[in-house]
Amino acid sequence: MVKGLSLNIGLNSVDPKHYGGWDGRLGGCEYDAHDMADIAKDNGFEVTKLLTKDATVENLKKNLTSAAQNLKSGDYLLLTYSGHGGTLPDENNDEDDFQDETWCLYDRQFVDDELNVCLREFKEGVKIFTLSDSCHSGTVVKAAKLQRTLDIDTFNSNIDIRGKQYRFAPDAVLGRTYNQNRDMYDKILRDINKKEKEVSASVILISGCEDDELSQDGAYNGFFTNNLKRVYNNGLFKGSYIKLHKLILSRMMATDQHPKYFKDGRSNPGFEKSKPFTIK
Repeated sequence: MVKGLSLNIGLNSVDPKHYGGWDGRLGGCEYDAHDMADIAKDNGFEVTKLLTKDATVENLKKNLTSAAQNLKSGDYLLLTYSGHGGTLPDENNDEDDFQDETWCLYDRQFVDDELNVCLREFKEGVKIFTLSDSCHSGTVVKAAKLQRTLDIDTFNSNIDIRGKQYRFAPDAVLGRTYNQNRDMYDKILRDINKKEKEVSASVILISGCEDDELSQDGAYNGFFTNNLKRVYNNGLFKGSYIKLHKLILSRMMATDQHPKYFKDGRSNPGFEKSKPFTIK
């Protein structure tokens, strides 16, 4: 029997002890996790939620390792994240902008390379759909560009002059966090340098924005998650993952946030053409 597991992560704050006194308060991330979990349950997935203080690196890795051990070819993992995005210096030279993108989990930043290592544990034929409603910001130059475009003081705040809040950690916070924990982060970044194998599973990612853009928070849902829910329309949506992305993008095209469609691992055209959130 085909199995579906769903891991839904949402952080409305982070531990200020690790992030240089910053708690990263947000409003809609836990709601995003609850709503994505509800979609998963409606489609027959076994659901696990990691909310704020429970959304630690250890808990994320433990759940991903368990999923990798239990899922076989044809099975499905839904992985959703809502929270702040950050950056760290690229120590293994695999980024054009010299920055690794991160998820700001409660206890520390989780590097994109670390996530890739976790995905390598999954067997060939496993289908993985990832949704990331967060900012995956790039270099300081890009941050400066965003500041001019969105009128944000990227050194002190993630709220612009219109009162809109975005899901990224300000430059000053990232700097303090890295300097305060430099030995730990440098070791993590260096140890990931050896790429033992490629991802064998088939991975589809729809992110809340492009690498050089910001994802907007909301009082209930994030801007991206809200539009995804509207397109999905309580399961009435008919179409593929590609169509889902195109319709979400068309709703957001006139804004400063443009969701991105990305693939990794083994090509699986049947997966891409199937209805989103469908286990079979």
